[in-house]
Amino acid sequence: MAGRNASDDDVPIWVLDTVTKPAPEHEDSVIVAGSHGGVYPGYLIAKAAARGVILNDAGIGKDKAGIASLDYLDAFGIAAATIAHMTGRIGDGEDMIQRGIVSYTNKAAGALGCAVGEAALEAARKMRLGPVATMAPDPFEEARYKLRAEPGEPEVWGLDSASLLIPEDAGRIVITGSHGGVLAANRASGTAIYQPVKAAVFHDAGIGRDQAGLSRLPLLDDKGIAGAVIDGKTARIGDARSLWESGVVSHINETARLWGLRAGLTCQDFAVGAAKKKV
Repeated sequence: MAGRNASDDDVPIWVLDTVTKPAPEHEDSVIVAGSHGGVYPGYLIAKAAARGVILNDAGIGKDKAGIASLDYLDAFGIAAATIAHMTGRIGDGEDMIQRGIVSYTNKAAGALGCAVGEAALEAARKMRLGPVATMAPDPFEEARYKLRAEPGEPEVWGLDSASLLIPEDAGRIVITGSHGGVLAANRASGTAIYQPVKAAVFHDAGIGRDQAGLSRLPLLDDKGIAGAVIDGKTARIGDARSLWESGVVSHINETARLWGLRAGLTCQDFAVGAAKKKV
């Protein structure tokens, strides 16, 4: 996973665009990452035995899912904070550490002096003084599940994270709990999704700074993929079932518009419309 060490101290501060693939060098470190602050990124931080983490609050959203990792990590004594989604771009660790302002902290971070309103880098420096994590988390697996299968139409699959895409998803409709922001490391290559699906739905993560939560949409257009993002107030980020069951589309790309789809549809209606479209 791409990243850099932003500290000269013995405890490194790793700057990453995503925490989906923690590496051995992230153990006993502080991580500032462009991932949303939901439970699964928190699990990955605990699994990596990091000393502290700063994530993006993704607009907080339904059931406060965008900051759910904070309480989760308190159970492991790991300092955790989020930055306000309007201060640093989701999916872009460098932007977060340069411009991010802390929006929420957990108890472990507060005990180290981390505070709402301070710069992300300052909070990360304080987290270097935290204890080393000693308790491993119970297994927590993101899920894949078939949501719809009709004869003659592409299947609709739910993925709690876009990292769960597999080659068999080519041509399918995928509903992912991931945010709609393109990872900074993928901007140059124009990579918005790793498989040639027919249509893809993401979470808008509150849209955020520079409309980062929508930035996958035009890149999907380049591949002829219909794209949409779900209003963060209507579904929990990181939870594809929540998107499917209660999500309402907030924005679509040009491909989806040309297919007769629109913002305001339910996630299910968008997916059914995309599945029925002959291309």
